[in-house]
Amino acid sequence: MAGMALALVVTAPAVAQAKPTKADRNGNTTTVARTSDGRAITNEAIAKEVAAFWTPERMASAVDLDLAKPAGATEAPSGVSKPGGPAGSVAPMQPSVASGDDVGTQLNESAVVGKVYFTTPGGGGASCSASAVGSAKRRLVMTAGHCVHQGAGGQWYSNWQFVPRYRDGARPFGTFVAYTLTARTAWINSSSFDEDMAIAIMHNGGNWGLKVVDTVGGHGLRWNWGYNISLMTALGYPSNLGGGESQYYCQSGTWHAGGQQIRMWCNMTYGSSGGPWLQEYNDANGLGYINSVVSHGDNPGNGQFDGPYFDDDIKSLYDFAEGLSPA
Repeated sequence: MAGMALALVVTAPAVAQAKPTKADRNGNTTTVARTSDGRAITNEAIAKEVAAFWTPERMASAVDLDLAKPAGATEAPSGVSKPGGPAGSVAPMQPSVASGDDVGTQLNESAVVGKVYFTTPGGGGASCSASAVGSAKRRLVMTAGHCVHQGAGGQWYSNWQFVPRYRDGARPFGTFVAYTLTARTAWINSSSFDEDMAIAIMHNGGNWGLKVVDTVGGHGLRWNWGYNISLMTALGYPSNLGGGESQYYCQSGTWHAGGQQIRMWCNMTYGSSGGPWLQEYNDANGLGYINSVVSHGDNPGNGQFDGPYFDDDIKSLYDFAEGLSPA
């Protein structure tokens, strides 16, 4: 996908929703999540408006975000491997309520994984993949940086919503609307694919008005586990398989892709952006350890794609988002 532009380029004028951002000294940036008319989504009433905005018709017409590498995207030189610190983990979390979900084997249909929908600065609808991740406050959803912000010279997306285990228009657990969006500053300022990672903090929602991890559970997280993993499972909603209407998976070992990125064999394309790469995926409960997210590839459907290498940067972003999350 080298040389191909992101499907959603920066063409729209800056509307009256200039989104002030805050950055920390550790390379993380955040903004309050907003509606497309610029209102901060800071209470349940506005969150419900966003959920209502995403009608079945709007969701069906949302464009699956391109996972090609746009012109101007940056990465470290191919020969550079970022030094790693000690390996670390956050454990997966089970949901705290019985959902009544009837899915048995969940190899390619984890309740923790879903589609995200958002409005672009031009006013169109778009979608990516994402997954809930376990934390003490139980509100975090992890995806790719380019699924929350356009990158260098661009803007944050609005009307950001997560639908766990979306399938052919069905929302078995309801929907969750973002309260705050976070991403690595290197993505925001430089479109760096080495740090194409993001975490959204979610309002209570879903069918029971609970936190997202209480409702569906959350994957664990791993960082500094090395480039070469013998088996990784990627999950997402690719448009080339099932039209982006259901989850698909691929499994492969991983290897160093150059810069601070890893690569695996997989034929998923557009729409799978932001989907988790999982170590020790358990198809009995749909949980594993996120060790990267789908970022980009070199040719759509050529059988492989890349993700950011999860080192201390993802742990920094995770801690940053958790610290901003309400109890």
